[in-house]
Amino acid sequence: MKNKEPLILVIVVFFSLVTYYLVEPFAHSQMHKHVESEGFAYADLPSVKTGDATRGKDLVMGAGACTGCHSIKSADMPAPMDAVSAAAAYGVNPPDLSNAGAVYDAKFLNALIKNPAHALMVEHKFDAAKGQMHPMVAFYGAGGDIDQEVADMVAYLQSIAPKADKLTPKMAFETACGRCHAVRYEKWTQIGETPTFKFKKDALAQKIKVLEYQDSLTKYMGKLPPDLSMYIRSRGEHYIKTFVENPQNYLKGTAMPRVGVNAEAADKVIEYLEDAGDAKRHERTNVGINVMIFMLVFVIFAVLWKREVWRDLH
Repeated sequence: MKNKEPLILVIVVFFSLVTYYLVEPFAHSQMHKHVESEGFAYADLPSVKTGDATRGKDLVMGAGACTGCHSIKSADMPAPMDAVSAAAAYGVNPPDLSNAGAVYDAKFLNALIKNPAHALMVEHKFDAAKGQMHPMVAFYGAGGDIDQEVADMVAYLQSIAPKADKLTPKMAFETACGRCHAVRYEKWTQIGETPTFKFKKDALAQKIKVLEYQDSLTKYMGKLPPDLSMYIRSRGEHYIKTFVENPQNYLKGTAMPRVGVNAEAADKVIEYLEDAGDAKRHERTNVGINVMIFMLVFVIFAVLWKREVWRDLH
């Protein structure tokens, strides 16, 4: 009888690969609606003129009234109110604009300044014709060419933002997602990282602030946005990216806005979620490689040993 062990090994490997690369992805495709990526191109939004950052700074600090709601920590402009008070007033805390130019797409920022509800794709929730105004006030111009003025404001935000290689995954996540979503595995709440307190009363006071913020956010969104600690594990990179690109493609009428991040920032957000959902992933990859090397060497020696022991019986 011929040695059938190689044949058995080939069959096992074949069906394992079929299961992993065909059956499992097919099952996921049936469980979740598949949406193709739009490449973070925001094709529905108009292009942006070339802006002047100097003029843009004057507008952001002056007629644009951005600092009436937003902080710009990189320009030493503090927030006009704390996160809890801001959420009580607007439903959600307006983001700090220090990293906005690096995180958000230029076309999205341009559209957001002129028509927030349209840029965010929440016109079904905030219909100006029905008196349902978006908490972010639209910019109606400072007396000149409004398209040029907005382009100048976008140019200023881009000029003060960190370069792409300086934008960390944490910075991208906090700017794009961190005001609505908690990540408890990273001790992140919607009002920032939870510090270590010496006294329990201080920890309780912080918890009360978080709960107050979440209460305002829940009223604004209709429900509390989910904790994202394990979302990368349960939904996967493709789902999260395409959902962030355009939530309406998955959930028509959802209150979640289009986030407007550029492709590079989206990758940073995914990296942050991967680290949060699997803190040992890099270490496990290294261990896995070493184990595979060990197994390969072990198999070679096992085959040689088997041949030596059984050579007189075959």
